[in-house]
Amino acid sequence: MRVSEGAQPPASRTSLRELAALFARLGATSFGGPAVHIAMMREEVVVRRRWLSEARFLDLVGATALIPGPSSTELAIHIGWERRRWSGLLVAGLAFIVPAMLITGLCAWAYVRFGALPQTAGILYGLKPVVLGVVAQALVALAPGALRDTRLRTVGVLAFVLALCGVSELALLAGGGLGAWLAARVSASRGERAGWQQLAPVGSLVAASGTSALTPGLPAIFGVFAKIGAVLFGSGYVLVAFLRAELVARYGWIGDAQLLDAVAIGQVTPGPVFTTATFLGYLLAGVPGALVATAGIFAPAFVYVALSGPLVTRLRASRAASAFLDGVNAASLALMAAVLVQLAQSALVDVATALLAVAATWGLVSRRVTATQVLALGACAGVVLEQLGLTR
Repeated sequence: MRVSEGAQPPASRTSLRELAALFARLGATSFGGPAVHIAMMREEVVVRRRWLSEARFLDLVGATALIPGPSSTELAIHIGWERRRWSGLLVAGLAFIVPAMLITGLCAWAYVRFGALPQTAGILYGLKPVVLGVVAQALVALAPGALRDTRLRTVGVLAFVLALCGVSELALLAGGGLGAWLAARVSASRGERAGWQQLAPVGSLVAASGTSALTPGLPAIFGVFAKIGAVLFGSGYVLVAFLRAELVARYGWIGDAQLLDAVAIGQVTPGPVFTTATFLGYLLAGVPGALVATAGIFAPAFVYVALSGPLVTRLRASRAASAFLDGVNAASLALMAAVLVQLAQSALVDVATALLAVAATWGLVSRRVTATQVLALGACAGVVLEQLGLTR
């Protein structure tokens, strides 16, 4: 039976001020989506501060993948729980959310006031390729722990291929956990060879796997966004599908053009992608709408982590649950790799972006720069290249 490696420091050694300062900074500077947020959190809490071991961090990543909601926000909440229990859970989560909410809210105000988005083409041009380096560095660092034996590597490869084929994230995570658990049971009685061969049927199983009159008042806004936060698994692209189904198709509160503008703001602002709800709430009901929509979409994450956080250690104490969680970890890493491939398709558009991606990866792997620094440098480089007329 494997347990999490590395003893965890006492929770009292991390002050609430430290938690608030770290996650407020990450919330204000972590561009690029959940995969990048997770990579930046790993750098801060595993490498720089040593609050968690690599194994424990992977367990928390896997735990967030098993529950609905914004994965990087839930990871921040989990880390807060690990360090200071209930008070840490609230402080870390709110500190990560509030800066992004304020920035997105300011963008929403400018959008309503001036009727257009601020110019962001240069920033996006420079950010997208350096984001690849941040994700790649995290993958390289996490792979030895998550893919440490043949069965887990097989789970990872299958999950990666199926993710690129469009299989849902939830199906891959559940299939990865079930496959690793079955392989562990079979290998215990028949040997390692039989164990990993049993994963093929599991992979096949996983692969198989009107407008309303409701008025957009504050209770209705809260209810719609809370429902989305309570049931949504998957990436920011899945969030877009849920938002369109509810706000455009079902209730007719906004149009497709406004939704696309909100999604663009969510991509260029730092912090959780779910703060797209802040922008949409402001469009629907001003500042109160922004606050209510933000509270609605994030509230379920705090509830889910509060319920599941204490169970992570117990899961590792069970041989069967530990094998399942190993498979979830391997599938989670495969999903990050699939995100990297998908990001590369839109980020690497010319020689300049390819060079930015290579430079960012080299700087991070050699530890000459931090993830926060490389993202800031990428944004600046994009603006400069745009001013020089060298962007596509």
